[in-house]
Amino acid sequence: MREFAKAAVLAAVIMLGALSPAFSQATNAPPPVINRGVPITPLGGYVIGSIARAAVSPMIATVILGRELTISEAYHTTLGCMLGPVGWLLADAMFPPTVAVTNTRQPTPPRKPKRTTSGGNVNIPPSGETRFIANEILLRFAAGTSERSRSLVVGQLNLTLLESQTFELTGQTIGRYRIDGGQSAVQTLRLIARDFPGVNAAQVNFVYVGAQVQQPARQDPPAGDASAQYVVRKLHLLEAHRVNKGDDVLVAVIDSKIDNDHPGLAGVIGGEFDAVGTPTTPHAHGTAIAGAIAANSKLVGVAPKMKLLAVRAFSGAGESAQSTTFNILKGVDWAAAKNARIINMSFAGPADPMLREMLARAGARGIVLVAVVGNAGPNSPPLYPGADAGVTATDANDKLMPQANRGPQVAVAAPGVEILAAAPDGKYQVTSGTSVAAAHVSGVAALLLATKPKLTPAQVRGNLVRSAHRIPGTRNEVGAGVVDALAVVNPGSK
Repeated sequence: MREFAKAAVLAAVIMLGALSPAFSQATNAPPPVINRGVPITPLGGYVIGSIARAAVSPMIATVILGRELTISEAYHTTLGCMLGPVGWLLADAMFPPTVAVTNTRQPTPPRKPKRTTSGGNVNIPPSGETRFIANEILLRFAAGTSERSRSLVVGQLNLTLLESQTFELTGQTIGRYRIDGGQSAVQTLRLIARDFPGVNAAQVNFVYVGAQVQQPARQDPPAGDASAQYVVRKLHLLEAHRVNKGDDVLVAVIDSKIDNDHPGLAGVIGGEFDAVGTPTTPHAHGTAIAGAIAANSKLVGVAPKMKLLAVRAFSGAGESAQSTTFNILKGVDWAAAKNARIINMSFAGPADPMLREMLARAGARGIVLVAVVGNAGPNSPPLYPGADAGVTATDANDKLMPQANRGPQVAVAAPGVEILAAAPDGKYQVTSGTSVAAAHVSGVAALLLATKPKLTPAQVRGNLVRSAHRIPGTRNEVGAGVVDALAVVNPGSK
């Protein structure tokens, strides 16, 4: 463009010189006589002006537009100034017009590299949720994270590793950490959600409870033994046992410590695992659940010939028992490694991403999961892990237990009010709750799998629902109705 402007100025100078009279000067010549020359004619003035405009117009246009002109624009401007419309036509023929595109959009900044951690993988309890250990969190680092990176994260957050385990079901390593820096568990999780690469999952260590209402233990069951168990009649157990008694089906009970020496549980314990690791004595809750499934002496269990995997994940005293996410994860993983066909979970608590993932893997492996809807009452929000499909409790007259949760998560019902059950130290107790109702359903599932061992968890659930008999109450209250052991093992009997 600059070369073109120079050429235009040079052309103007040459033409201007051509229109002006020449003069010469000799060294010894007399003083020159000034010759004003011939006055410039109007045509000459027009030509000179046209050339001048043609020379400067591209430069002016460049200043106005803020960019250099294209070659086509320069010739249009120059020839148009010199020759008028004829110049435009000539420029069109010599240099066809082009369109200059100016990008007015802001340049897109380069994308930042994605971090391993995402806020979506950090579970922060909602406001008001207090069912967790106040000074603990669970962390899962991304595969391949170096030990140095882990140590930096732990140091910056003021954490102390309490225990760590690689779980077979998920193939993931989860660590349980204590928070030492004065921060709460929620505050620590918020820090992780902001900017801690290498951590791909974090949450609090949730608390779960398994609560039943027990009456004082007694040495022997009431007179009449089995006749005192209305469960036997309600579930048609004696008739079902003519088909099978749950022969050798492995049922894992994740609960408090079971009295393995109870006379009613002789020969049924197929394995033990202690996820808590502290000394304790047998607990009423775990012993009652085990007896409801497998009692084989003075009481009639639903599946007295099954094999029970006793998983101690809960601790406590009196009526209640308490556990945490980490201990339950260990119990589920151990039960899966032992090839359990059924896992009984007579406990309830908050929604838990890590436990949900573990149970999903267990279900995919073919393990039937039996959980409770909970005893928090009709206005309670869903409790987990039974919030997807849970068991509720009814009494001898098929009436719903008033304390039972309600909602679409109720799948089936089972006897769970004033149940005669085993108690520690070889004694017996009367207990109520959805916990013992779930145990009865686990026993019925064991009878079904003893008959049809290749059924999937979905097929087992479908059989339990279809074989249940309807009772008064809505679906959100009693689900499909009370399970029926005889109808499960002999569908034609219903």
